[in-house]
Amino acid sequence: MSNPVYTNFPAELLESDALAQLALNLHWTWHHNADELWGRLDPELWDLTQNPWVVLQTVSQERLRAVSDDPAFAARLQQILAEERESAQRPRWFQNVHGHSPLRLAAYFSMEYMLSESLPIYSGGLGNVAGDQLKAADDLGVPVVAVGLLYQQGYFRQALDPHGAQEALYPFNDPGQLPIRPVRQPNGEWLRLPLATPGLKLWIRAWQVRIGKITLYLLDSNDPANPPAFRGITSELYGGGPETRIRQELVLGIGGWRLLRALGLYPEVCHLNEGHAAFAVLERALSFMEDCKQPFAAALAATRAGNIFTTHTAVDAGFDRFPPELVARYLHRYSEQSLKLPFENLLAMGRRDGANSAEPFNMAFLALRGSAAVNGVSRLHAQVSRHLFQPLFPRWPEHEVPIGHVTNGIHTPTWEAASATKFWSGATTADRWMGELEELEQRIHAVPDEELWALRTGSCHDLVAYARKHLARQRAIQGAPPAEIEAAERIFGCGVLTLGFARRFATYKRPNLLLSDPDRLLRMLTNRERPVQLILAGKAHPEDRPGQDLIREWADFLHRPEAVGHVAFLADYDMLMAQTLVQGVDVWINTPRRPWEASGTSGMKVLVNGGLNLSELDGWWAEAYAPEVGWAIGDGREHGADPAWDHAEAEQLYTILEQEVVPAFYTRDERGIPRAWVAKMRESMARLAPQFSANRTVREYTETYYLPAAAEYQRRTAAAGMVGAEIAAWQAKLAGGWRDVSFGALQVEPVNNQYRIETWVYLGQLQPDDVQVEIYADPGLVHFMERGEAAAGGYRYSVQVPADRPASDYTPRAVPARAGVRIPLEAPQILWAK
Repeated sequence: MSNPVYTNFPAELLESDALAQLALNLHWTWHHNADELWGRLDPELWDLTQNPWVVLQTVSQERLRAVSDDPAFAARLQQILAEERESAQRPRWFQNVHGHSPLRLAAYFSMEYMLSESLPIYSGGLGNVAGDQLKAADDLGVPVVAVGLLYQQGYFRQALDPHGAQEALYPFNDPGQLPIRPVRQPNGEWLRLPLATPGLKLWIRAWQVRIGKITLYLLDSNDPANPPAFRGITSELYGGGPETRIRQELVLGIGGWRLLRALGLYPEVCHLNEGHAAFAVLERALSFMEDCKQPFAAALAATRAGNIFTTHTAVDAGFDRFPPELVARYLHRYSEQSLKLPFENLLAMGRRDGANSAEPFNMAFLALRGSAAVNGVSRLHAQVSRHLFQPLFPRWPEHEVPIGHVTNGIHTPTWEAASATKFWSGATTADRWMGELEELEQRIHAVPDEELWALRTGSCHDLVAYARKHLARQRAIQGAPPAEIEAAERIFGCGVLTLGFARRFATYKRPNLLLSDPDRLLRMLTNRERPVQLILAGKAHPEDRPGQDLIREWADFLHRPEAVGHVAFLADYDMLMAQTLVQGVDVWINTPRRPWEASGTSGMKVLVNGGLNLSELDGWWAEAYAPEVGWAIGDGREHGADPAWDHAEAEQLYTILEQEVVPAFYTRDERGIPRAWVAKMRESMARLAPQFSANRTVREYTETYYLPAAAEYQRRTAAAGMVGAEIAAWQAKLAGGWRDVSFGALQVEPVNNQYRIETWVYLGQLQPDDVQVEIYADPGLVHFMERGEAAAGGYRYSVQVPADRPASDYTPRAVPARAGVRIPLEAPQILWAK
């Protein structure tokens, strides 16, 4: 991927100051070779912030000069810079395997990115996935550019009072303290984009973040030329009401695509990470209209070939919806004057029933209708998504709704502890996450039990030290007595089975399932021979009162005298805390109601560190679980919010902990090694760590989605979009002529243990090549019917099928057919013989 022509602020600093070059590239978030340098500059500030850019801007010039004059410091700095340059120039997996492919650039759009605590523009899982995939794309050399928003406050920070009541705090994200730079034009002017809104022009500023060789562009409405209401559009992540949200999504989608154009970037692939960025579909089509003088329908048919939509939502209520009048306020003029599209047609793209004027505008529907490929984020989530989107494909069987899946994975180097890095480097190779992963399982199987157990026992100390320090500080902030603060500094210990539960506190995640029987939990925690310690963390959305009540329930439990010292709730769950927890806990617990966890990634992060999972059979764990790698609750079916089932699963959770987890951890041989536990560790690390890494995820996206999308995009857009225009004309012909397609009489004749099935199909104004006639039998058995003679405006279709089921099971159907067109995604018509 070539760099844009724009230079970056401040050019003279970046060219002359090697430390600034390192600090402004988030490569350091997973390559820790420069950590020692930042610690030399200001040990305390580095320990608290883990933000090199803050350290570099905070230390005095005298301190900088002092370390720069140290020959050892200077030599190490130059060595690191040389290593970085060599790494940047080395061909990666993509260049070696797909260097001659049609893919030159993929644009990744997301509302949030979790890259580092130094850049707090994330809330949770969606940002986690986006950030980890960008890092993995850099590792693999996949040509990606990313677009997001720069929030002045980001997601809220959590404080808890002594009674467990959550307070939402919104500290200001000072751009000067973030590892970002303004994007400047060749003449030094800050790149600013105008966006038309009702009666006013909205100015959007552009920033950039470097992630290895990948650039993330962030858009910001806090421009002095904007009125105060507009400056606050990018104030909070997921804050404000519907009007703020639609403004944010206009900035992300329309502003984001315009930014790429202004930078001279022309990606073949546009990857929408959730429906928030769906307006990019419209702006991409508009750009093509202007470039090739095509109408909207042809432009959409051409450009959607390169659009990919990843849905993360597991419930219908999770889709962003906007009232029609709000959409009209911001898009009526854009639709009618820019797209030359009747506004009702635009609204129809975001509705189940385009003719229903009362139906709200659904951003996920727009994303789907503007893309040529759609995927969920786990195998189970794809099934759930097919159910959610089935209304857009009426009369199609649910399993044929065109939604695939790419199960999420985590960027393993970001989440592995230093001890785990050393372990994996010794057991495998230093570049193990940079390409294919097939050999890792075999290598881990060869590691002795003693080394595996040493990895686990060695991970405890950092977690205990962190928990003590964090809890003591937390109590000090709450105004706790000195004795309670001192007690926090002694909490927990190594050698004790440590359970972790940290995630967003929402009712469907059932964070209090483990609290269903408090006395039983206490007996487990306080067992003198086999004690257990529990670390909890998580935020509830500021508007989610039931979620906040769940936090208070845990706070009440923490105040019981028997619980003191055995369990702690760490406030303000963030990326730094998550890294420490997943690196140190022995068992990660997850208890959502199936199937409401689309994927989940927190449990994946313990794998590389030797931790084990005890989770509901939902999301990724539904396809990862086997008895050899961890533990599971649930029966693999859906039970909704049935209190009786919650009770049954709580009982199952306690029983597994008491009868399987605790005994396995504490049953040791004469060398002090729990062999059964280590066996699960080995299988979990060998089988699951490679499979649920972002390395595998990004390679799968690249080969399954990006490469085919790039090839089809080039085919459709060639010759000023000639193929796109032909497809649009064909779609219009289908829409007008499908009502005239009909079936004649059906004839079934037994022939040598088969049925010969014949029927006549009348196509009206359509041509035989426009239609494919099939015979269908539930569940999902499809045979193509062969076209025969023509007579009286119809065609005879026939097929022979096995007679191993009643003939009445077979039903003819007609569906659209055209080479290169995704059916039913781009042509959802279907007709069944009566």
